[in-house]
Amino acid sequence: MEQQIIKVKNKKGVRVIPGFGLSLGVTLFMLGILILIPLAAIFISASQLSFQEFVSVITSRQIVSGYVVSLSCAFFAALINAVFGLMLAWVLVRYQFPGMRLMDGLIELPFALPTAVAGISLTYLYSDKGWIGSFFDKAGIKIAYTRIGITLAMVFVGIPFVVRAVQPVLEKLDRQYEEAAMMLGASKTYTFFRVILPELFPALLAGFGLAFARGIGEYGSVVFIAGNIPYKTQIAPLLIISKLEQYKYGDATAIALVLLLISFSLMLLINSLQIYMQKFSRA
Repeated sequence: MEQQIIKVKNKKGVRVIPGFGLSLGVTLFMLGILILIPLAAIFISASQLSFQEFVSVITSRQIVSGYVVSLSCAFFAALINAVFGLMLAWVLVRYQFPGMRLMDGLIELPFALPTAVAGISLTYLYSDKGWIGSFFDKAGIKIAYTRIGITLAMVFVGIPFVVRAVQPVLEKLDRQYEEAAMMLGASKTYTFFRVILPELFPALLAGFGLAFARGIGEYGSVVFIAGNIPYKTQIAPLLIISKLEQYKYGDATAIALVLLLISFSLMLLINSLQIYMQKFSRA
């Protein structure tokens, strides 16, 4: 079949994909309009500041505090999502039970639900007088208007990334390796950590990175439950909004540029690790 396609392409000049040139042109056009040009606008707007002004903005105490809050909460939320997202994917793939399709559909809810609605709902539930927050408040634990609440909001919006990254890999995983390991006397725990997890780890790492990047830039679902207490629960996206409201567009884009570079570096690192692990596993 492949030889026939190559002959047609060489003899008559017909491409394997009809309309490839047009398709590629439309793809590059949309890529430029939706991604490259907006990203370039951030760099252009940030260039309005001098280097000293740029450094002064991104290293101010309030901005650094916002970075710390966003990055730390997003990191812990991504870790939680990696653990429980793997468990959810495992249950959805390996077990059959009533309501499984409903649970599988609910995983997509954070994608469809407006983030402001999610933020208001989480604040109502986890406030000191909320259904869940009141129980923790009696034990002296406050959730809303703390970093714990911010982390919970980021967990809510980030867990679908982990589940949807791991689920298809787990579905295609050949179970003969597990059976062979158990026949050789390996325990279930040993089989999971030495046979199954290495195969799922690249997908799990990708889900972790996507959830982490989403948490860093999340605003709608976090801003209500955060309380926006200066130097405690102010997130970086909120500081960007406040700079825009003050018509300080250069300062806002400087903060956004740092978040963009952090997210890009994170995804580049994760992709590099995935490529390395794939080469290592093949070797």
